Amino acid sequence: MARPRTASGRCKRTHEELKVEYPDAECELEHRNSFELLAATILSAQATDVSVNKATPNLFKRFPDPETLSVANIEEVESFISSIGLFRGKAKNLVGMAQRVVEHFDSQVPESMSDLVSLPGVGRKTANVVRSVALGLPGLPVDTHVGRLSRRLRITDETDPVKIESALNPMLPAEERGEFSLRVILHGRRVCFARKPSCDDCILSYFCPSAFTF
Repeated sequence: MARPRTASGRCKRTHEELKVEYPDAECELEHRNSFELLAATILSAQATDVSVNKATPNLFKRFPDPETLSVANIEEVESFISSIGLFRGKAKNLVGMAQRVVEHFDSQVPESMSDLVSLPGVGRKTANVVRSVALGLPGLPVDTHVGRLSRRLRITDETDPVKIESALNPMLPAEERGEFSLRVILHGRRVCFARKPSCDDCILSYFCPSAFTF
């Protein structure tokens, strides 16, 4: 198969190959609705999905909706998430997020990007996770894996997540941007490691400009 010569071509080929490699890619944060995913994604900043998934069942049992979380004692919230990094700041953000959802959005997780990023602890990455995974809307979460692989594949040279998102969005169908992100994240976790990528095992190595250079 011919190697794509353009950044857009490499992005599309990556999308095609990873669809085959990870056909059932899913968000690894456990959740039952958009509120739980929003809270879990806030907690996942600088933390592993595994650690978040260990803490959230009891957290959501105690605070199952925005209304209960909005009136929670912050120290009690901290007790449920103390195993997660930066838990004190995240506890404040969770309560603040719930308060804003109740007061400004009628207790419903908002859909628009501008409304989501107005919530405490929510940036574009978190908003895009919620939009693409829980709400079925276009969204391309850019984490360290998406950024790293996009640069290695020379899809973009940008390092800022917002600029990476802006570069990738026009190259992908709007309804598939979230799936692309999920698959790239899985590939980054399983094959294209930060320090020693497994190029011998990589289905993208035949066209990746960075393959076998590490």
